[in-house]
Amino acid sequence: MKKIIALIALSCAMAVSSPLICDASERSDQPASAGRTKSGKVPLKGGAGGSETQGAIVKQWSVEKAQAWWDGQEWPVGCCFVPSYAINQFEMWQPETFNLPVLDKEFGLCEELGFNLVRIYLHEELWFADAEGFKDRIRQVLDLTQKHGIKVTFTFCTNGGSDSEKLGPQPGPKPGVHGGGHWCQSPGKDIFFNEDRWPEFKAYLQDILRSFGKDNRILYWCLYNEPENVRMGRDCLKFMKEMYEWAWEVRPDQPLTSPVWQRPGYAGTKTRLDMVSFVCQNSDIISFHCYYPAKELETFINMLHHFHRPMICQEYMGRTLGSTFETCLPVMKREKVGALNWGLVEGKCKYRFPWGHKEADGEPDLWFHSIYWEDYTPYNPVEVEVIKKITANKAEAGKNPRYPIK
Repeated sequence: MKKIIALIALSCAMAVSSPLICDASERSDQPASAGRTKSGKVPLKGGAGGSETQGAIVKQWSVEKAQAWWDGQEWPVGCCFVPSYAINQFEMWQPETFNLPVLDKEFGLCEELGFNLVRIYLHEELWFADAEGFKDRIRQVLDLTQKHGIKVTFTFCTNGGSDSEKLGPQPGPKPGVHGGGHWCQSPGKDIFFNEDRWPEFKAYLQDILRSFGKDNRILYWCLYNEPENVRMGRDCLKFMKEMYEWAWEVRPDQPLTSPVWQRPGYAGTKTRLDMVSFVCQNSDIISFHCYYPAKELETFINMLHHFHRPMICQEYMGRTLGSTFETCLPVMKREKVGALNWGLVEGKCKYRFPWGHKEADGEPDLWFHSIYWEDYTPYNPVEVEVIKKITANKAEAGKNPRYPIK
C-alpha cells in the first residue's frame, strides 16, 4: 500500500495543464442499466492456474506469471467495438437485432487495419433473459473474430450511460449526442443498489467465466470499466471487490483487470484513490484509459510501469483532445502497451460527436472518435494508412522501451 500511495503522490506532483477535462456526467461512451431480472442457477465451483492463493482460491497472478503470459502475446492493438447497427449492448446482442453479416464486415475492417484485438461490452440482462442463447451468440462472435485473426476482451460492468433502458426494441439515437444517449449501465440499478440481488449477478459472472474461461480467443477479462467514474450515486468499490472474489472463485485462464480511469492528479481530475489502489493491487494486468496527448500518455505509462505488470491502454483516441493515432500509437508500440481506441464505424452511437455535444452545436469540424463512415469509407484515408503502417511488424513492439516492466 505504501508503494501505491507513493506512486500516486508522484503522479499528482507531475500533473500538467490539459485541454478540456470532461466531467464524468458528460461521458456516455460506456454502458447503462436494465430493469427487471430473474435469478440464474449458481454454478459449481471451478478453478485454474495462478500463483498467489488464499486458502483454496487462486487470486491475483504473480508478477512473474503476468510477465510470462505477456511474453507469449503479440502486441495487442485494436478498438473498443460497437457495431454500427447497435445503439447499446442490448441492440448488439438481442436475437432480434444480432447481425452476423454486419459483424463479419466490421471485424474484416479491423483485420485490414492490422488490429488483433477488440473490446466488447456484455450485459447481465441478456443472460437473465436467455443464458444459453446469449452464450451461443458470444460463441458466434468469437468464431467471427477468430476468422479475422482477432482476439476479444469482454467488459462486464460500467457506471457510464443510462439507467433506464430495457430489453426489447431500442430507441433511436438522440440527435447530436455522443454515444446516442442510450448506452446501458451495468449492473442495472435494481441490482446495484440492492445487495440481496448481488447473488444473481454473481451467478451470471461466474457462468460466463466458467463457460469461456479456457477459450484462448479471449485475451483477458475487464471486470469493471472506469470504477472511479462515479455517477448517479454508483459508488462501486464494495460491489467491485465482491466481483473480484467471485471471479477468483472461478479463476479463468485469462487475466483479470479493471482500468484506471484517469491519472490521479492530472489537471485537477476527480478520482478515487481507494479504487485506484484496489484495482492496481488486485488486477493480473494493469489497464488504464487516456484520451489526452502523447506526453500525458507517456507520463501515465511511466507511473504504471512500476507495478511491473503488462499494461493495456483500454481507451484512447479523442482527436479534439490531442489523442491521435499518429502521436499516441507509436508510444504504445515502443513500450508494448496494448492499445484500444474507442470507435470503429460511425453508426447509431454517433461517436464523431464529442462529450457534451448538443444538436444545436452542429457537425463537428473534427471527429472525436470513429474511423469509418457508416458506408465503410474512411473518415480520413491518410489516417487509415498511418494506422496500417504502425500496426505492421508487431514483433518490433517493446524492443526498446523507455519504461520496461522487467
